[in-house]
Amino acid sequence: MVEETAVIPAGVLVHLCTEAEWAAARAAGTRRAPSLDSEGFIHLSAPQQVHLPANRLFAGREDVVLLWLDPQRLAAEVRWEPGVPDDPDAMLFPHVYGPIPAAAVIRVTDYRPEEDGSFTALPAATGPA
Repeated sequence: MVEETAVIPAGVLVHLCTEAEWAAARAAGTRRAPSLDSEGFIHLSAPQQVHLPANRLFAGREDVVLLWLDPQRLAAEVRWEPGVPDDPDAMLFPHVYGPIPAAAVIRVTDYRPEEDGSFTALPAATGPA
């Protein structure tokens, strides 16, 4: 997968998953993360905050992709809610309370860690075209 650079449209949300999980979602027509069953929602991020959950969940992994989502194409409700206690004060993250339709994904880009295995914040110009 080739990562391209473009301006991030306002309101676009991001979901982290592995290449294999995205392949399965494309085949099924929806992405149903395990958190939907365990927590009742799927974790999303705004582009500028996606490095925080990436470091918690995928540190060192070389198979992570960003699913760029058009929130208007999500059938389920999106709520902005607190993340985990060590996130910056008052930071809210989007959670979608249903599966993510593959049709809501407007772009997929690779998201690779730095040499030390950590993910950094996305450059301001990285995102869907």
